Amino acid sequence: MEFSELIRTGQAQAELLRGPEMPPLRGTLCVTGHHLLLSPGPQATPDLWLLLLRSVDSIEKRVAGDAGTITLRCKDLRVLQLDIEGVEATLDIARSIEALSSLESVITSFPFFYRPKGLRLGEAWHFHPPERYYKRIARETRAWRLSEANEDFSLCPSYPRAVIVPRAVDDDALARSARFRQGGRFPVLSYYHAPRGTVLLRSSQPLTGRQKLRCAEDEELLRAVLAEARPGARGFIVDTRSAQAAKQARMTGGGTEAKAAYPGWKRLHRPLERGRPLQESFVRLMEACGDPEQSMDRWLSRLDGCRWLSHVKEALSTACLAAQGMEWEGACILVHGAEGTDSTLLVTSLAQLILDPLSRTMAGFQELIEREWIQHEAPIFLLFLDCVWQLGRQFPLSLEFGEGMLLALFDHSYASPFGTFLCNSEKERCLCEVRTRTHSLWSGLNQPKEQRKLRNPLYVPNPLAIWPSVEPQSLRLWQGLFLRWTHPPEPSEVAWEKVWQIATDQKTEGSQPTDSASEPQP
Repeated sequence: MEFSELIRTGQAQAELLRGPEMPPLRGTLCVTGHHLLLSPGPQATPDLWLLLLRSVDSIEKRVAGDAGTITLRCKDLRVLQLDIEGVEATLDIARSIEALSSLESVITSFPFFYRPKGLRLGEAWHFHPPERYYKRIARETRAWRLSEANEDFSLCPSYPRAVIVPRAVDDDALARSARFRQGGRFPVLSYYHAPRGTVLLRSSQPLTGRQKLRCAEDEELLRAVLAEARPGARGFIVDTRSAQAAKQARMTGGGTEAKAAYPGWKRLHRPLERGRPLQESFVRLMEACGDPEQSMDRWLSRLDGCRWLSHVKEALSTACLAAQGMEWEGACILVHGAEGTDSTLLVTSLAQLILDPLSRTMAGFQELIEREWIQHEAPIFLLFLDCVWQLGRQFPLSLEFGEGMLLALFDHSYASPFGTFLCNSEKERCLCEVRTRTHSLWSGLNQPKEQRKLRNPLYVPNPLAIWPSVEPQSLRLWQGLFLRWTHPPEPSEVAWEKVWQIATDQKTEGSQPTDSASEPQP
């Protein structure tokens, strides 16, 4: 298939309305295989407006008289309006955008065609390979080893080739454990907490079913986790489903770890919404944010009614529970829901940010994203970024990266010229040759000119754990994301430049900021 087959009209005269705070643009609108672009007339600004078609989430069209209007709702939360001359041109352009923005083939996406100056294919893909982290853990403790039992992705198609597992468990036992877990996602290490010698693991649910089946190798694996930690160590299984949902899962072949089969492990249920309820919450939030005519009382009522901040609270609370078990009780933690993907990754990632100073550095955070987020399910990844923003707001000196980094990750995770967020697993990325045929996002974000926008100029390394408050008065709506197109405050670039200038002046004078919020909170 050629892109030209999907482009019904190459160009038309149009006016673009980008939001309440931005002037309209008028010029020639063009549709290409990957972009929608508008070239202003010779009397206007010479800048070319460009939109990656993959960023279009939905499209509405209407015609009246001899003109038409196309409204684009984008994945980065923008709402764009195109007023186009000619009814036929309007309908043809709308059909072209609909076809090109919904192409399912990964290898036809823009990252496979993007060739920026100054970057070479293959660069930066080696910056944060998960294997490097696993090898570091294996060197730090003799209790764990790097296993390549999943080299051909036969054990678990959604796991990487190499995983880190207890040294006492052989690859045959891993294979049997994988067959006992949904999707083959057997328990693997996410994080080693060196100060207490404890570990954070993730997996999917065991396939016990109605018959309450057992797997000796799976039980052996979790026994080995406790044995390798220290004598008498105990563990907690943080199940992100309700007790009722976990019980019902047995009717369809899933289930939970039986207490008698896994001595030393205690199950805790901390239900986190996922799927449709979370998506509906996000939609209601965006509807509230996009209504400029509502009163303050109406706005606050809708914000509370969408329950988005409740989801933020529940995610941070569950992550704190996992982190506290490791830090305060010296326990090992296994996190899973049903599939062991979205809500599981949310908890394990946030727990690491709370406990691990390295994960709060620019390089460590990028490594965490590469290692943990094997799937990027909207809006779970957005919920993760929102929780990280809350951490940064409560501990303004403890994260080396700032809001600009989180916004960049949000934008690139849904539509990007880079290949980092393509596909849902390493197996899929290998089949599509993503690493050899596209550029890594880190090669772009780690450019010196970009780093000034992404780094936190107030950052001071903090070796302590950071314990966020989840009280209602402590959590805030992330205005820099949810309101950035409808009620933009002072331009973020200008504000950020002022912060950089202040921080630079302070360092020049020899003063050093301190983080009064660095101490753990009860």
